[in-house]
Amino acid sequence: MDNIITTFRQLYLICKDKQQSIYETAIENEVVQGEYTEYQIRLQAKKSLDAMKAAIKQGLKSTEPSPSGLSGDDCNKLQNRYRNNLSILGKTAQKIMTYALATSEQNLRMGTIVACPTAGSCGIVPAVLIAFAEDYDIPENDQINALITAGETGRLVANKMSLAGAVGGCQAECGVAAAMASAALTQMRGGNVKQIINAVALALKNILGLTCDPVCGLVEIPCVKRNPFLAIHAVTASELAMADIISKIPIDEIIDAMEQTGKLMSPLLKESSQGGLAKTKTAIALEKNILK
Repeated sequence: MDNIITTFRQLYLICKDKQQSIYETAIENEVVQGEYTEYQIRLQAKKSLDAMKAAIKQGLKSTEPSPSGLSGDDCNKLQNRYRNNLSILGKTAQKIMTYALATSEQNLRMGTIVACPTAGSCGIVPAVLIAFAEDYDIPENDQINALITAGETGRLVANKMSLAGAVGGCQAECGVAAAMASAALTQMRGGNVKQIINAVALALKNILGLTCDPVCGLVEIPCVKRNPFLAIHAVTASELAMADIISKIPIDEIIDAMEQTGKLMSPLLKESSQGGLAKTKTAIALEKNILK
């Protein structure tokens, strides 16, 4: 059965008409499909939330390198810096960056993560959602609501275009993850439906064109560090939206532009490792060393 809601415009109008939040409308939409009950939907969201928290916990305490040896200790370095009070960032921003690295590095160790929306972008949503929830005492039920809001955001983008880096570039992976995280964060901060959707628009609009050019064909360089960068990007989008700063281009049109950008992007820059960072002198040397 086709999804009843296929665009953000439809989502907004239904939420407005029924005086519902995004997560309430998303749950209702899923239940109408007849596949899941509300209890099952919330239970699955809780399982995902718990898996995110476990990945962060494991990632924070591990310095085990990835199989390639290219990464694995960046989170530890960042934690040490913050312990020594060397950052200009506030406590929550520090947590967000650390948690994003912890999750992304845990993915490289073959640990359990939640692909949200992909494995390469797995650190963004958990970092933003969980760090904020911890520092602002957000109840678990509200965290689940935020995660469902993030999921609905990803679903609606995916309804129009593929979220694979091989199709749309990293704008479709880390970019959409940032949009999902901005939706979750704005939901937890008490933002209304219009502000949440606007946060998504601001996050996506300002990441258009991000290429997918993994060094050595591995989801490590630059993927790991893109997670903390895009997590903070999500916070910026939420901050702007909560101030009622509006994206002049509507979200559904931004997704159309993202799809077009992905199609126009060279295949060399879409997960093929045949261009961009993947073909710099240093990247080629790293690849030769790994092959040895």
